[in-house]
Amino acid sequence: MPIEQPAPTLARADLRYRSLAALAQEAGRLYGTDEGLVDTESGRRWSFEELAADVRVAGRAFIAAGIQKGDRVAMWAPNISEWVIAAFGALSAGGVLVPLNTRFKGLEAAYLLEKSRATVLMCVNGFLGTDYVAALRAAEIDLPALGRIVVLKGETPPETQSWSDFLAGAEAVDDTQIETRINELGPDDLSDIIFTSGTTGRPKGAMTTHGQALRVFGDWDEVIGLQTGDRYLIVNPFFHTFGYKAGIVAALLVGATIIPQPVFDIAQVLQRVADERVSVLPGPPTLFQSILEAPNCDDYDLSSLRLCVTGAAAVPVELVRRMREELTFKTIVTGYGLTETTGVVSMCRHDDDPETISLTSGRAALDVEVRIVDDHGAEVRTGEPGEVWVRGHNVMKGYFEDAERTAEAITPDGWLKTGDVAIMDERGYLRITDRIKDMYIVGGFNAYPAEIEGVMLRHPAIAQVAVVGIPDERMGEVGCAFVVARAGATIDGAEIIAWSRQQMANYKVPRRVIEVDALPLNASGKVLKFELRACAAAV
Repeated sequence: MPIEQPAPTLARADLRYRSLAALAQEAGRLYGTDEGLVDTESGRRWSFEELAADVRVAGRAFIAAGIQKGDRVAMWAPNISEWVIAAFGALSAGGVLVPLNTRFKGLEAAYLLEKSRATVLMCVNGFLGTDYVAALRAAEIDLPALGRIVVLKGETPPETQSWSDFLAGAEAVDDTQIETRINELGPDDLSDIIFTSGTTGRPKGAMTTHGQALRVFGDWDEVIGLQTGDRYLIVNPFFHTFGYKAGIVAALLVGATIIPQPVFDIAQVLQRVADERVSVLPGPPTLFQSILEAPNCDDYDLSSLRLCVTGAAAVPVELVRRMREELTFKTIVTGYGLTETTGVVSMCRHDDDPETISLTSGRAALDVEVRIVDDHGAEVRTGEPGEVWVRGHNVMKGYFEDAERTAEAITPDGWLKTGDVAIMDERGYLRITDRIKDMYIVGGFNAYPAEIEGVMLRHPAIAQVAVVGIPDERMGEVGCAFVVARAGATIDGAEIIAWSRQQMANYKVPRRVIEVDALPLNASGKVLKFELRACAAAV
């Protein structure tokens, strides 16, 4: 039978607030002068009430810029304070967020801007040496809907607008107008479209609502024990559901201080944990392995660390033990989720033993049904592998303007087919064992072979390519590309990797290239990737 959790006894977050915009304002009223947001680079600090006020100003600026309810606003920037204010300003004006991966090249970003028909792009210039505006223009894709590019931080190229100049537009909009926009928003209104790739190689935009984010992460806060006064260093990227919703939204719901971390630099993270007395530090297992292996880890006072939420890759039992014993974490929680489920499907509980935390992804989130099915959609017996299906308030409304793929993903009675294979034990705990869709995870980032293969096929020496994930001690998994050369061409693995780095985000780039005479195929012509994984392990 599907495992369904009982309804919680505490008041629902989505009953207290009608929207994420209302949440930002209510956090200002509830938590007042408590520290709400910290910009560690500039040293500026906002109280919750100051943060709410700046969000209102940004909201008025978006109204002045012509944003109407439902218009898409793209966010292409790292974890910085401006992201928080701009994003919630856009939401307050009725906009729908479209977060873009900061590692995207211009062509990748342009495709999502075109697909979403975003009218405003908020970006940065100079992050990790990248000129985002120049990269976008070099893609040479016509974006007729995009009427404005605002540079949140960095140099402002011609035909773009600085963040300060953009905010100056708020003077033309009365405060009652932003109040009206916020009041018009309800829990069923769309809040964001977060694009996720798939086996077709084309990104799909998962649509979720204000109410879904509020309810899912209100429950999430209760399960993990995020508290008022916690100091939350958000390393997970804001362009990802984890950083945006399990980060910013979760913190606003309880009054935890938001401390954005733009890049995972081990020395910087250690210093900020010590300086800011960070109590909450979620992230993929690679983050904590890097901290534990840092030669000068003992030079920093990390005694404030209390709570960790990890996952996105296998979590060794020994790592869980070391995190508790050497890093002072009192609570370590693992979980499993997808963009299509507002980021959450299942979670361990704070009192689970290290083996459960390491070997499983927890049990179903509150009021969420999870079942394991065979190829025909029939439930399998406890302990047998099958595909994970999910039904509940967390399931997306569908893929943006893609009814066909929405129908493929969600059954008529509301079950989302995750494409992940798992075993459920008698307690309802899940152990993810495989991925039907061949997706693998590189340091917490989803990598989709079909998308990577589509790019690599543009290389002049490659006739055929198949990419699989292989184990990696530091990153969890990395890509390995099996390539068949074009007639007369020579395969140079190092050159192909270097070329790939110019074409796609770094986490997508295969770390190994293996030349083969032919790819192994089944009777229907499908590449037998399990054979390739075995081959990679033997090399």
